[in-house]
This record gives sequence, C-alpha cells and structure tokens, in this order.
Amino acid sequence: MLKFYGSHLCKDCVNLKANCEKYGIAYEYSDISNDLAALKEFLKLRDENPVFAEAKQAGGIGIPAIVNADGTVTLDWMKVIAETGNEPFEEMKSSCCLADRSGC
Repeated sequence: MLKFYGSHLCKDCVNLKANCEKYGIAYEYSDISNDLAALKEFLKLRDENPVFAEAKQAGGIGIPAIVNADGTVTLDWMKVIAETGNEPFEEMKSSCCLADRSGC
C-alpha cells in the first residue's frame, strides 16, 4: 500500500486520489492542510529527504509526496499510477500551490 501526503487544495493530490479510487489502488492519505500531525510528519519527511530539493528550490511544497511500500519517496504521481498498469488521468486541471500560483 502506498501512503501519500497532500492537500485537498492541490490539483495533483486530488488527481492522485481520484486515480487510486478509480483503479482500486490501496492507499493511505494524509491531508496536511487539515491535520496538524500529518503536517508535522510531512515536514519531517521533507526536511530529511533529498527528493524534495528541486521542489523547495522552485518554491514548491512537494506534494503529493508518495511513500512507497519499500519506503522510497517520489513526487511523480503519474509514474506511480502508470507503474500499476493504468493510464493516469487528470480530474482537476487548475492549481495554485506554488508561490507564483503555477502549480504544486
């Protein structure tokens, strides 16, 4: 089962969740905008994992942050869905997660 940190305000997070539900992919979701404990877990992960370096440098949050069953972390939700043999789709198209409102 994969675990991911995200926000209901983030288009990529909404899209990942929709893909998991449509394709029956088991997941655990931690909404960092609604749960302080989840936010603290995410911030610890973000501080300690180099996969977030590019997102941080670009002014991004780094969500959805997907923790695979083996403990590896990725920010590429489309690749995660594709690796299950399914075609990723976008349910939500607009986003404003970056400081410049261009994405997550």
